Amino acid sequence: MRARMTDNENRRFVDIERLSTKAVATENTVLGPFYIANPPHYENGHNICLDGKGEPMVVRGCVTNAAGAPIAGATVDAWQTDEEGFYDVRQKGVQPEMNLRGVFTTNDSGEYWFRSAKPRWYPIPGDGPAGAMLNGMGRSNTRPAQVHFIVRATGYEDVVTHVFPPDCPYLNTDAVFGVKESLIGEFQLSDDKTVAERLGFSTLFWPLNWDFALAAAR
Repeated sequence: MRARMTDNENRRFVDIERLSTKAVATENTVLGPFYIANPPHYENGHNICLDGKGEPMVVRGCVTNAAGAPIAGATVDAWQTDEEGFYDVRQKGVQPEMNLRGVFTTNDSGEYWFRSAKPRWYPIPGDGPAGAMLNGMGRSNTRPAQVHFIVRATGYEDVVTHVFPPDCPYLNTDAVFGVKESLIGEFQLSDDKTVAERLGFSTLFWPLNWDFALAAAR
């Protein structure tokens, strides 16, 4: 008799089954509970870190189809935690409303970019049923640092995903099994003062270059 799959194995099987005909597409992962519909739309280059706190970060990349052709007019919806591991909705009155959230539209070359601050890992509530379950399994209740994305374009399937910094200590113990190797980005601290000045940063900053590939809608 075939052994029963664990929840994590089952989720991975579903992902593999769904992606089998579009292996070049960026992998999806969990949405998470802190998404807010209708965040503000900004011009490319806008800084979504509204309070100016944290280590500066610049995110840039391209949205393409499965063949690698750029997609103009795609929307890149991004949100994340602040330097202390809090989403704005968990610190109302402390963080500015809609802090570290924004939607950007790709240009004619499929490119997008924005400025932000490097995210930090954070715990999910550990005092309810979810916490009891994790404790019973001997698992951490911490989620790794991440930048969330939803990427949409007419005629293509949405991508709901995260990008994780490789230096986060919780990549291998994510409480919700959301980490996939293909979604770990290269966050390399830059000391290029000329570029920092051009970006409006007064200190060292973290560049993240990240492209998205979308599969055609079925």
